[in-house]
Amino acid sequence: MFGIIGFLVAGLVIGALARLLKPGKQNLSIIATLGLGVVGSVIGGLIASALGTGDMGELNILGFVVAVVAAMLLVGTAEAITGKSGPKQLR
Repeated sequence: MFGIIGFLVAGLVIGALARLLKPGKQNLSIIATLGLGVVGSVIGGLIASALGTGDMGELNILGFVVAVVAAMLLVGTAEAITGKSGPKQLR
């Protein structure tokens, strides 16, 4: 149970760091930030594990850096999909 909570907290921190490091204003909710951070942390953990620097569940520097970079790319993608002013309306 605590592993899941820790994973969510790490995802929120990674998502928040990604939003802080990415230039410009992102129109994303806290839930979107959490989701993008969690996905970024999974990607970072998988890449770090593939490089042999640790296990998927471990916190290491390389995994953390890759997770933040992956989350920044995901934030940029989400920003491009939703646009600067929010979700696009179909007409």
